[in-house]
Amino acid sequence: MDRDKIFSAVDHTALAQDATWEQVKELCDQALKFHTASVCIPPSYVARAKEYLGERMAVCTVIGFPNGYQTRAVKAFETRDAIANGADEIDMVINIGDLKDGRLDAVREEIKELKDICGSRILKVIIETCLLTDEEKKIMCRLVTEAGADFIKTSTGFSAAGATFADVELFAAHVGEKVRIKAAGGISSFEDAKRFMELGADRLGTSRLVKLALAEEKSGAEMDGKPDTEVGEKPDGEPGAGGDADGDADR
Repeated sequence: MDRDKIFSAVDHTALAQDATWEQVKELCDQALKFHTASVCIPPSYVARAKEYLGERMAVCTVIGFPNGYQTRAVKAFETRDAIANGADEIDMVINIGDLKDGRLDAVREEIKELKDICGSRILKVIIETCLLTDEEKKIMCRLVTEAGADFIKTSTGFSAAGATFADVELFAAHVGEKVRIKAAGGISSFEDAKRFMELGADRLGTSRLVKLALAEEKSGAEMDGKPDTEVGEKPDGEPGAGGDADGDADR
């Protein structure tokens, strides 16, 4: 699987609390450079990002983020507001307490209402897998399917853990055939990305892959014309330190 295919599945993401417009604008430029699926950004930047990007790149934003315990009416308002500002895709967080309390109708109807508001726009449903049992994950596969959402998504990137291969395998085995899968949180390498996609993920929520590619470009430019010993290894022959991407994958 080549990198172009991987990038085409990436929601290039910046959701940190201290994200500035300059950082979001840079994220947009990077997404255009690498032809990602979308940029995923805070709701307060959607209007500016849409004005800046036009139709060159899909703009995704988050609703009920990151905890999901806003009321249904608030999430509905947030969704309408985001769409009015130009959002092309919506990533919503479920009310996890309702799921654990067995209020399954409430969970399903909330998703359905937001999908009705989205219409033809893509709705992704974040279920925060690290807080759920496998049985609860299977229940959410059913509810997301019944509600007509477009994607089930593993994680916000702001909880105890992110996507796992096991969770994506579970999703692939239990969601309806029209529901796609988004893995997010903790995707730290192209190898991870490839594996998630092989297991069934259609989207990847991450900023690390673009950062890795940019770091490789910078490293290649800096090493151009220098001795081979400085490329990938230290002068004494020891392996060089690998370039770790920073931050959580869905932030």
